[in-house]
Amino acid sequence: MSTTVEVKRNTARVLEELKRKYGVKSIDETVKRLISKAENIQDSMFGSHPKMKAFEPKDEAKFHEL
Repeated sequence: MSTTVEVKRNTARVLEELKRKYGVKSIDETVKRLISKAENIQDSMFGSHPKMKAFEPKDEAKFHEL
């Protein structure tokens, strides 16, 4: 599931630069890397299978019991 986070243009530019610097594919991965560095959090805390592609909303709905 995705959400939108509003940032100033300058912040978005810096995030894009860091994305290239870190060699990651998305701003989400960039933010996770920044959080990990700031809080000294292990990569494993962001999921048990980091190379697995994210679930699509339709997949989440399919497997989610209400």
